[in-house]
Amino acid sequence: MQPLSLAAADQFSTVRFVLTDMDETLTYRGRLPAETYTALAQLEAGGIRVVPVTAAPAGWCDQMARMWPVDGVIAENGGLFLRRKSDGHEVERRFWHSPDNVEQVRERLKSIAKAVETAVPQAQQADDQVFRLTSLAYRRTGTDIDARIVEALKQAGADATINNLWVLGWVGGYDKLTMSLRVLADTYGIDAEAACELVAYSGDSTNDAPMFAFFKHTAGVSTVTEYLPQLPVPPRWITRGPGGAGFVEFANAILQSRSALRG
Repeated sequence: MQPLSLAAADQFSTVRFVLTDMDETLTYRGRLPAETYTALAQLEAGGIRVVPVTAAPAGWCDQMARMWPVDGVIAENGGLFLRRKSDGHEVERRFWHSPDNVEQVRERLKSIAKAVETAVPQAQQADDQVFRLTSLAYRRTGTDIDARIVEALKQAGADATINNLWVLGWVGGYDKLTMSLRVLADTYGIDAEAACELVAYSGDSTNDAPMFAFFKHTAGVSTVTEYLPQLPVPPRWITRGPGGAGFVEFANAILQSRSALRG
């Protein structure tokens, strides 16, 4: 992992897609800086397709897909992909699970939640749970309760991970990477081999591990250092700034590489 400031001028010249975590990667302390929103718009104007890949709930991501300068949003750690329709007002949703199974998955998650909350009475669902369609989210406590919730989720048959805001559970065996590769192939015609060269990814936390391990062009915002012990493969680059400020550094490096290529 090297400082992003050391990257060569043409380091990101092949990048055509920016996939990015949202919470504390685009945001900082829960807010989206104006400079970060501007960076998203500049990437879009520069011909780069931007797709946030986040553990955030579908309800949040629906608004992002409708109104942000992004090409789509992968929500709930890979549970569904939302993309604005051509009329600019409606959003299409593509779930990881087949349409026939979506309701069954939601019922299974309710059963898993009961099992978790019996096993760990201190577990509290996140206040955004009402906006979720394919996952369970529990409040982080910063204590051993988090690990106990993870274990309870797994014992109940769920996949589980922790990020900087939530303890997360879902069913289906997917993660950020598997859904990203499906979206790249089905929506954009980009296979996994090509994606390694064409995609840049930025993140900050444990559930970004599969993305850091797979893609060639990866950057962690500065706070990723807190999670390095949980990352089998660290990001290749690290920014000076945290959250949105770090993302702006990465966006600028990508845009400058494009300019160097044209020059």
